Amino acid sequence: MKVMIFLGSESDYGVIEDAVATLKDFGVPFGLEVTSAHRSPERTVRLVKSSEAGGAEVFIAVAGKAAHLAGVVAAHTVKPVIGVPVESEALSGMDALLSTVQMPKGIPVATMALGKHGGLNAALLAVEILALKDEGLRTKLLAHRAKMADKVEKASLKLKEKL
Repeated sequence: MKVMIFLGSESDYGVIEDAVATLKDFGVPFGLEVTSAHRSPERTVRLVKSSEAGGAEVFIAVAGKAAHLAGVVAAHTVKPVIGVPVESEALSGMDALLSTVQMPKGIPVATMALGKHGGLNAALLAVEILALKDEGLRTKLLAHRAKMADKVEKASLKLKEKL
């Protein structure tokens, strides 16, 4: 596995569902585990270490509320960690966003947007990181970007036809 995804709880899966599909589309091997920085800290550390031993090169941590999962993962690896804050009812996800983005000096976490957009971008950032050493992934990324640009151009033409 190249990418390891940790969810703070099972209910966070909806945030990362598009990311899972994206990693599959790019052919990137990944793993997924539910673990909590607070409720299962020893499990989290064990999973980080075993994931590294299993070849994980990038970690994605998805968590809401206090959202310390990405920070705990980052504290136990020198591999890139991408945090995805999850929206919540109480503070609309601002608690998770601030917890994820406010890492202390020396323990970086790349923080994505709240929710599903952040989840998808986390997968794409993981692919970009892996593509630094994998020309095949780089080629797939370029094709993905070209496809997005083509959709924009087609949308523009479609709107112009209505004028």
